[in-house]
Amino acid sequence: MKQELKQMKLQSGFTLIELMITVAIVGIIAAIAYPSYVQYVEKARRADGMAALVSFAGAMERHFTVNSTYVGTVSGGTASTPDPSLFPSEAPLDGGDKYYDLRVEAAATSFSISALPKNAQASDTCGTLTLQHTGARSQSGSGDCWP
Repeated sequence: MKQELKQMKLQSGFTLIELMITVAIVGIIAAIAYPSYVQYVEKARRADGMAALVSFAGAMERHFTVNSTYVGTVSGGTASTPDPSLFPSEAPLDGGDKYYDLRVEAAATSFSISALPKNAQASDTCGTLTLQHTGARSQSGSGDCWP
């Protein structure tokens, strides 16, 4: 009977090798998954910045419809910061952390709005996203960033 108890005690639990193999497997999976996760988060933030630019362009068009000019859409007259009554100056529009500064350059019949990455988004390969009054889209960085 004592022999059986000794054998049961010796066979219970995990060996150090088994635990090390498990930790190594988890480490390999994490090393593969983490970069994909970071890219996914950057892409989601970028999509939010693009959506803010499209909404901003809609606000610019509404301003033009009422005033027949894009002039007056910036705060301080010549600054590139949007007038707060027209549109917020940071994106995303909701939530606490902001990842883009929104800027506008407006003339009487044209405008260019940009989303400049900041904070955790500053290392995004797409760089500054720009939307023109014609609907033309561009970025300062590399890659196919706009859908």
